[in-house]
Amino acid sequence: MATNNKRGNQLRCGNIKATIWENTSEKGPFFSATFSRPFKEHTGSWRNASSFGLHDLEALMNVASEAKEWIAVHALKR
Repeated sequence: MATNNKRGNQLRCGNIKATIWENTSEKGPFFSATFSRPFKEHTGSWRNASSFGLHDLEALMNVASEAKEWIAVHALKR
């Protein structure tokens, strides 16, 4: 079970955000990524969605590729 999740980095491409987390498990540290799409509600407050429409998918692919590269580089430093 992973513990001690802390944010390692945050990447953006257009309106899509990747958050990279540094985790610790019995086997040692590792990174994972979550993806979100911030949007403003009709009340004016900001929320994060985890669903992506047709026009979000290219940005999602780009930020996922950047996250993969970031994790690969930082995993090698361990």
